[in-house]
Amino acid sequence: MTDGARPATASSWSPSALLPDDLLARFRERAAGHDRDGSFPHDDLAELRERGYLTVFVPEGEGGAGLGLEQVAALQSRLAAAAPATALAVGMHLVWTGCAAVLRARGDRSLDLVLADAAAGEVFAFGVSEPGNDLVLFDSVTRAEPTGDGGWRFTGTKTATSLSPVWTRLGVFGRDDTNPAAPVLVHGFVHRDQPGWTSLGDWDTIGMRATESHSTRLDGVEVPASRIVRQLPVGSSADPLVFGVFAVFETLVAAAYRGIARRAVELAVESASGRTSRRTGESLALEPIVRWRVADARLVLDGLEPQVDSLARDVDRLVDHGADWSPLLVGLKTRVTEAARAVVDQAVAVAGGGSYRASSELGRLQRDVLAGRFHPSSTDSAHATIAARLLGPVEQ
Repeated sequence: MTDGARPATASSWSPSALLPDDLLARFRERAAGHDRDGSFPHDDLAELRERGYLTVFVPEGEGGAGLGLEQVAALQSRLAAAAPATALAVGMHLVWTGCAAVLRARGDRSLDLVLADAAAGEVFAFGVSEPGNDLVLFDSVTRAEPTGDGGWRFTGTKTATSLSPVWTRLGVFGRDDTNPAAPVLVHGFVHRDQPGWTSLGDWDTIGMRATESHSTRLDGVEVPASRIVRQLPVGSSADPLVFGVFAVFETLVAAAYRGIARRAVELAVESASGRTSRRTGESLALEPIVRWRVADARLVLDGLEPQVDSLARDVDRLVDHGADWSPLLVGLKTRVTEAARAVVDQAVAVAGGGSYRASSELGRLQRDVLAGRFHPSSTDSAHATIAARLLGPVEQ
């Protein structure tokens, strides 16, 4: 790392210092090409690594910046405003390091190996999503078989594995039915250099293309006891690991889409200010309907801004929301991703037909923002979670 690119620290940092304007300008310029080609932003990752971005959650004194979730969410929003796919992909690494930091702050050091590996330059990916598993962390269709020496062998398919070309550590989990009466979910980390896994190269989407989130096939890949971090019963769990993953994932996903909404408002203003009405001969910025649409987009953005900050701050401050944590977190992700879509829609209405071109930045944001509905928890799942908290579970 060069002297001019030292990572920020918790006591001395700002989003603009760690992610300066010139850096983001380069990322934005590259983003169009990566979207067009469906290629991974290796140059972005290299520059972020050089600036210490991959270690922002690692404590000071252990090779990192020691930032909290609120600070990292601010960084992710700033990054996503320039290159949404870069932010979303790197965010999956930050989910694991952030989860480790959240657990450490609560006296649980079971993920310290994540912090140590991140400080050493390892890149973490998120191998959790599975086809047909709408229970996400509460069950798995991946099979976990004990090896007899404290490790497990995993067989199954993980979808949406962002960072597929570059990860060196893959967090996975699977179900062990050795005791059918008491199945357990086993969590551990696969190393890239070991046999038993394959990237399927199947990421062919309309948006967030540069994340290269290919499916990953696990064919009996072994995780030794030293890299097994949890064994939990199948079903809903209040375990700190589940909380940590859930809290950081939902917050950082929301932060990325907040960044998209911010950029959409900027582009709406630029479009309105830079075009002239053929009918009136005046700037479109003077048209009442255009002014209303731009103002409406900003109203929606202003409403979601403090939501991300507030909930992230509560995680940092160890606020105990008890059973309300799940509704709060799924609500945050759902509101922000839906609001971001609404903001982009208004910006598109202001910009007009030019935004329908694949080469348009706003056109790319239209496609990228759609991905928000596919991240856990889905809108339907969020409503079910909130209803269960308010009305009680539905009896089976």
